[in-house]
Amino acid sequence: MEILEKPAAASPWHAGELAMQHSVGVVERMAEIGPRVIRDHLIDQHRAFYPLLPFVVLGAVDPEGRPWATLRAGRPGFLQSPDPQTLQVATPRDAGDPAERGMNDGDGLGLLGIDPRNRRRNRMNGVLRRSSDQGFEIGVVHSYGNCPQYIQLREPAFTREPGTPSPQPVRVLDRLDDAARALIAAADTFFVASYHTPATGPKQVDVSHRGGKAGFVRVGDDGVLTVPDFPGNLFFNTLGNLHLNPRAGLVFVDFASGDLLQLSGTVEILLDAPELATFQGAERLWRFTPEQVVHRPQALPLRLEFQPDGWSPNALMTGSWEASALALKALQKAGQWRPFRVASVTDESSVIRSLTLVPDDGDGTVPNLPGQHLPIRIRPADGDAPLLRTYTLSSAPSDAAYRISVKKEGRVSSRLHQLQIGDVIEARAPAGAFTIDAGDRRPVVMLAAGVGITPMIAMLRHLVHEGFRLRRMRPMWLFQSARSKAERAFDHEINELVARSGGALRVVRLLSSAEGAVAGRDHDIVGPFTVQHLRERLPFDDYDFYLCGPPGYMQACYDGLIGLNIADARIHAEAFGPASLQRRADPALPAVPTMAAARAPVAVTFLRSGKEARWMPDGGSLLELAEARGIDAPFSCRAGSCGSCATRIVGGQVALTRAPGFAVPPGQALICCSVPAATADGEVGRLQLDL
Repeated sequence: MEILEKPAAASPWHAGELAMQHSVGVVERMAEIGPRVIRDHLIDQHRAFYPLLPFVVLGAVDPEGRPWATLRAGRPGFLQSPDPQTLQVATPRDAGDPAERGMNDGDGLGLLGIDPRNRRRNRMNGVLRRSSDQGFEIGVVHSYGNCPQYIQLREPAFTREPGTPSPQPVRVLDRLDDAARALIAAADTFFVASYHTPATGPKQVDVSHRGGKAGFVRVGDDGVLTVPDFPGNLFFNTLGNLHLNPRAGLVFVDFASGDLLQLSGTVEILLDAPELATFQGAERLWRFTPEQVVHRPQALPLRLEFQPDGWSPNALMTGSWEASALALKALQKAGQWRPFRVASVTDESSVIRSLTLVPDDGDGTVPNLPGQHLPIRIRPADGDAPLLRTYTLSSAPSDAAYRISVKKEGRVSSRLHQLQIGDVIEARAPAGAFTIDAGDRRPVVMLAAGVGITPMIAMLRHLVHEGFRLRRMRPMWLFQSARSKAERAFDHEINELVARSGGALRVVRLLSSAEGAVAGRDHDIVGPFTVQHLRERLPFDDYDFYLCGPPGYMQACYDGLIGLNIADARIHAEAFGPASLQRRADPALPAVPTMAAARAPVAVTFLRSGKEARWMPDGGSLLELAEARGIDAPFSCRAGSCGSCATRIVGGQVALTRAPGFAVPPGQALICCSVPAATADGEVGRLQLDL
């Protein structure tokens, strides 16, 4: 008997959508998802949904090829689906609506049904069929559900009978006037229409929703709008259309007055704009240049009242243009020492205290990666020269301020424990390569001891925050070791993260001494951590491991993981103090070429500081040479593990004194474990550093 294979479902994606999906690496994933969720008919759930709505968003293209987005309202029931291939829209023609010229028989049309009372929305596009000026129907081409992100809750109420014309005249503008600018600046929502023209058949038109905090669309002095593009369903229907055909129609709604501001113009997609590093939540930007502007006062016969607690949680997780501008200013000062004021002080345990730091110069903070260090400079109480140290940030990139969590065990940390709210210290931009990617899908296991929990709490805060933002949370395990319950930090915060993660984060607590602690409530294991604890608790899977703690603990964890045949590349570590983690090189990887250290004195110029020094053989590292000349060089581990001291080489070459645990960028030196290199001809060399 011949067995016939079921033919593969045709891809619903066009070339523009595929190009945008390729830019974020999801083509294969979307190839599997698309045929399952995008249908050529209305499912029963959607057919029952549309008749409940008091308005609908439409996208159309006029005869000149200009796209327009618009809203049409009607008493619930004005949308009906007599069969799965058809949606009827009982709304009369509106001569004042610029979209009307693209709503004739045979035209392509986009439609978005959105219920602002519960954030539910569904999209479709198809071909308009018209036999009357009192309504039309749409033959379905594509139909699918949409996620509820960035939709604010509002309660609709009619102020006049649908179909009754607005009492105010339409205003056709040659540019954005003050009223139009104010409407956009206050908006937390707009709708965008776009389209592409297939090889055969009518235009395929899409209309979609965009939302954020009020003012998330920036209006430039030249009238150009800049829109942050937040994570969505990865379909890229709108941006895919714009990739092929950079024209769009936007409609902004004043929900309190019923005014509609409709714009049609051109779009530029920005994948690498500088603001992307500073606008929280933005994956890319696009700029819209209006070519036609139509203001229709009271065009909508209903009002939508903002509900208590109506903000979308996803919208509240995004940034603002004001914060972005301050962060851009901070980036310009990234290499400078800046004053930071202590905004709050919190005792996390009997030995660890957190300081929340905010800029005291009126500018923002340089965006950090989770797990990075903050170089600080502080004057001791006795008035001696400033002391430099680097402390791991325990705050996530999404937090409003920097937070360092310090164990009291030295001169500088003791001084930090004495600081009060309002005191000022100096800090430079965060640095370091011990970070984590929330977008990775591999489960992560964090092993932390003592104050080694500080980078882990930053990473956990980031992973949980991004999990909600991206609607995809990375599985997490935390094994936290402490000498006693009193010394263990962040108990309450970790419990909150466990609850927020919805089961994605699991915690195992180890205490050296269980005195005063209750088993099961205060700890899970008594005694030191061993890899056997991983064997007993972790399900079989492929993990990334993150280690942080005292040197002996770190080395024991690393050796134990290697003993379990965990690849060195899967083990990420942050070491304290001068002791470096002794790694075992992967024999499958090519050896990194190294240069020999100079055997004769070398003149070293620190260009930014305007100082010179002479390095002598056996005279220590370049970091020690810089410190001897009074140069404030950033550092942390002093072992090549963190990358904090990476410095650009302007002239000359360096040799490594030990294999670093940090991938050194080309043209840079980790000065904590580098010395001048020998020249090929054996002559006295010269080294120039950007320090």
